[in-house]
Amino acid sequence: MRILGLALVALTLLIRPLWAQEISNFTLDNGLEVVVIEDHRAPVVVQMVWYRAGAADEKPGVSGIAHFLEHLLFKATDHMKAGELSDTVAANGGSDNAFTTWDYTAYYQRVAADRLDLMMTMESDRMRNLRLTKDDIATERDVILEERNMRIENNPDALFREQRYAAQYLNHPYGIPVIGWKHEMENLSLDDAMAFYRRYYAPNDAVLIVAGDVDPENVLALAKKHYGPLAPTEGLKPRHRPEEPPQLSERRMTYVDPRVSQPYVIRTYLAPERNAGDQKQAAALTMLSELLGGNGQTSVLGRKLQFETQKAIYTSAFYDGVSLDKTTFGLVIVPSEGVSLAEGEAALDKAVAEFIEEGVDAEQFARIKMQLKADLIYQRDDVQALANEYGAALTSGLTLEDVKAWPQVLQDVAPEDVLTAAKLLQDKRQAVTAWLTNPTAQDTAKTEVSQ
Repeated sequence: MRILGLALVALTLLIRPLWAQEISNFTLDNGLEVVVIEDHRAPVVVQMVWYRAGAADEKPGVSGIAHFLEHLLFKATDHMKAGELSDTVAANGGSDNAFTTWDYTAYYQRVAADRLDLMMTMESDRMRNLRLTKDDIATERDVILEERNMRIENNPDALFREQRYAAQYLNHPYGIPVIGWKHEMENLSLDDAMAFYRRYYAPNDAVLIVAGDVDPENVLALAKKHYGPLAPTEGLKPRHRPEEPPQLSERRMTYVDPRVSQPYVIRTYLAPERNAGDQKQAAALTMLSELLGGNGQTSVLGRKLQFETQKAIYTSAFYDGVSLDKTTFGLVIVPSEGVSLAEGEAALDKAVAEFIEEGVDAEQFARIKMQLKADLIYQRDDVQALANEYGAALTSGLTLEDVKAWPQVLQDVAPEDVLTAAKLLQDKRQAVTAWLTNPTAQDTAKTEVSQ
């Protein structure tokens, strides 16, 4: 009876509407887009401001300025002292932070619902009233340089990833690290920061998302009160980044570092992103990544390479279509002991080719669809995760309707759609094949080749 009860609960979760929360949206006269996600289970609210400006929107020569400005936004404004916003959030028992990607920069606070007015007062102040000094620039520049040292320079996997992205994108700024190239970070100036700030930190370039125990009309009234008076940036045009030229040749690279403890092979293909009104191809690629490498025990690569042939101790496939411009589809293999990187790569290629020839297993396909549906439902239990999903989508070229439609678009994918999407993996001209290894393994590989 207990098992039957659990099954009924699971079934109820899977057939109830995916969008139980009420979603409202408004646009202020100055262009600020406002999205309200109601969730009245707890007296908590999350305020997020998302700017349609990330590292890929930087001018040449000032890489890292978007991330640098993220740090600087916690400095003084017309009405706040440096650090006052975070101190106020902490004093009210909440949490706050910010993050930058290629496509957006976002700031958030999670507090008691009755503190929303206060949070809007402070967040709207730093949207247009930031006051920076040369001392702020010098101090915070040292901070981001140290962050780069810790996160990138001291991490061979991170350095490897930087090199791969630079090889993947021949012309598009996705090939430039979000944190910036070190030699350019060292020269970031007050003028650089303020130029980026004045252009992009504006209501007509932002999305305000308020999620939690709130009333939409009250949120709208507060948004009009605090954000409504802010002047938009005049002449702000839609984002058009440099486009990729035709990629005519596979790129291969080997990164050798004595700090590497576990060598592995990764191949990434240039792939289409989710587009407004047309998410079918992205949905097929999502299903393909789940079929190939979503689960180490049941996925195609996991079964073939980790269990049947035991060529690998880990395999994976990945794809994230939430991107303003072309993204990547990736395959990974960590060879088993005694299996070289060359052998691992060959085994990976063989497994993918067999999958395309054999077709999609109907039972596994149905299981993955059910799991994705359940995952999307369970994600709705985290109001901040839901706000993140909307914010990332809306600042990456998608619409509210696209986000709402996505679960059904995934369910509508057919096996033949997946096999069509898998043709991407047969064109290595769009790919970067990269080996991460250490000197010992590299010397062994050279010896094997010479023999």
